Amino acid sequence: MLVGICTDVGKIRNINQDSFFYSKIKELPLFVVADGMGGHKAGEVASKIAIETIEEILYNNEEKLKNNELQIPKFIDYALKEANRRVFLKSQDENYRGMGTTVTLAFVFGSEVFIGHIGDSRAYLLRDKELIQLTRDHSLVAELVRNGRISEEEAMNHPQKNIITRALGTDENIKIDITSHGINQKDIILLCTDGLTNMVSNDRIKEIILSSKDVNSSCDLLINTANDLGGIDNITALLVDIGLEER
Repeated sequence: MLVGICTDVGKIRNINQDSFFYSKIKELPLFVVADGMGGHKAGEVASKIAIETIEEILYNNEEKLKNNELQIPKFIDYALKEANRRVFLKSQDENYRGMGTTVTLAFVFGSEVFIGHIGDSRAYLLRDKELIQLTRDHSLVAELVRNGRISEEEAMNHPQKNIITRALGTDENIKIDITSHGINQKDIILLCTDGLTNMVSNDRIKEIILSSKDVNSSCDLLINTANDLGGIDNITALLVDIGLEER
């Protein structure tokens, strides 16, 4: 598996509130992106707490996961709920009140990838020149599109585009989306924050990945393209080439 990761503050923001993690344990390939929200530095704190919690729980359960004593969906559910608890607890501090974060993760296990998701960061699968979105945005505009109230084109410039309906850390109880998908050696997985998808269309994302020599080059070009188109938010892209050889 080849991994490429880029994160950038963008052209407007002063602080990068995105965070990411990828496992160094070969047998447990876990990848995570998080996009924090809140007042000055609060979003940065929320995404950092979420990422550090998931990392801690992964390493604390390394042997159980390797021995199949802890199933991947249960691990995802526990890790995200514990991250939620810690972020929510921190948000009771007056300096961090109202903070939260998106989290989108991918855990590759054999011929499957398990996705855990809350918020409007995204997971995609690139297969046979088709870019497939594996997550559903938890946002007001996405719900309007799903209900047929507005079109995809109208959603791109909707004034309430940044309102999310679910996030980690904003409530004591959260609903997490956990799904699984079959994968093969020619697949590429993309995890990204909305700083990329609000700027760059799915077709352009696909074109960039397909035309790049490797996942590191793809990440660089995705970030640069988002910035060239305005860079109004922090941007994070994490690419995983499931195949063992470089393209």
